[in-house]
Amino acid sequence: MTTLVTRDGTSIYYKDWGSGKPVLFSHGWPLDADMWDSQMEFLASRGYRAIAFDRRGFGRSSQPWTGYDYDTFADDIAQLIEHLDLREVTLVGFSMGGGDVSRYIARHGSERVAGLVLLGAVTPVFGKREDNPEGVDLSVFEGIRAGLRADRAQFIADFATPFYGLNHGQQVSQGVQTQTLNIALMASIKGTLDCVTAFSETDFRPDMARIDVPTLVIHGDDDQIVPFETTGKQAAELIRGAELKVYAGAPHGFAVTHAQQLNEDLLAFLQK
Repeated sequence: MTTLVTRDGTSIYYKDWGSGKPVLFSHGWPLDADMWDSQMEFLASRGYRAIAFDRRGFGRSSQPWTGYDYDTFADDIAQLIEHLDLREVTLVGFSMGGGDVSRYIARHGSERVAGLVLLGAVTPVFGKREDNPEGVDLSVFEGIRAGLRADRAQFIADFATPFYGLNHGQQVSQGVQTQTLNIALMASIKGTLDCVTAFSETDFRPDMARIDVPTLVIHGDDDQIVPFETTGKQAAELIRGAELKVYAGAPHGFAVTHAQQLNEDLLAFLQK
């Protein structure tokens, strides 16, 4: 396996397909790099270098006890970009992965970055707080943690229903649902729990102000996990010059349900 060992000794698995202008993908919770196979194959077949990694604690990366915070996630990305000497890279982050690619730019600058794509991302603020009263109530996330501790396998199996919009008429094969569960169960339970806290409580508004590269925000307007009105819509307003695309009727997991539309939109953004 291709891996990078970070400065704190964590092994980060990554896949690196094709050649050309690089595109680096950061996955959502509780998935890994395999969620990007459709997008990576599509872009690598069209002259791009597609790279995706398993976040620390997930997939084939190692499972440290600590380090599940966005500064550390951003530093892991920085070390991977430096290790592969990526330049003019487009960063693509889905759900919680939108936070770490945004934090990377805020923390490490955009010298190596050509563009940013936020897909159903938790930015700028996901959870409710005094200065974000429209956010998701933190009791929801405590319920997620309780469900994971009680029966992680069944909780994640059930999570597929709102994730893919199965309860709102979306069609996703049993194979995809099985793969989603298998991927999620490869993760560290500690990392899975700690990331719920990280993505629900981190404030990315200062990060939005520091993004200075062309940015595309895509969000489904039927996202039952990360509500569009308080995340994607707000991120597009806060990031200077951001382009917003709203997928009508799309659920959170639109990388699967709307894969072809997403692939074409990514390609069009890269060709600008």
